[in-house]
Amino acid sequence: MTDAALQVLVIDDNAARASIIEEGLREAGHRVVTVTDMRQLLAQIARIDPDVIFIDLENPNRDVLEQMFQVSRSVRRPVVMFVDQSDKASIEAAIDAGVSAYVVDGMRKERVKPILDMAISRFNAFHRLREELDRTKQALEDRKIIDRAKGILMKSRNISEEDAYALLRKTAMNESRRMADVARGLITAAKLLG
Repeated sequence: MTDAALQVLVIDDNAARASIIEEGLREAGHRVVTVTDMRQLLAQIARIDPDVIFIDLENPNRDVLEQMFQVSRSVRRPVVMFVDQSDKASIEAAIDAGVSAYVVDGMRKERVKPILDMAISRFNAFHRLREELDRTKQALEDRKIIDRAKGILMKSRNISEEDAYALLRKTAMNESRRMADVARGLITAAKLLG
């Protein structure tokens, strides 16, 4: 995600506070959509489909923070949260929810662009780590499936582990499929026949 001509959603129930963020974003060349009605926030976000979300909360209570953290967990976008006061538990909850930038006190339009840039960079770094973790989890799951399928072949055909692996690999190549997919099919067939 680059920062050229982004559509930024500003969520704030205080128009005066929101205008500071809006002005800073517009000066940086971004399109701004402001939401002041906090009801059905996820539906509004889905409809607007912003590139980045700025949430400005004056003195949020736990319920409001939880709603904002739900937004952050539900959307795969950089989320910048501004609060006037905070505590350690709120900061930790924001980080756990995937908030890209959590800014306490000090709302000035000059700070908006650097905060946006940092939030996008942090979001992109986190996104890359999440994708790498997902690929690693999938590879591990595939490895387990292949090992189960090898065990089935070794037992049913009385062959070595190497021969079972070679048979799975050859079948996958002949059918232009992934080995893990062939292994899943074999496991399913073995359950039906067993």
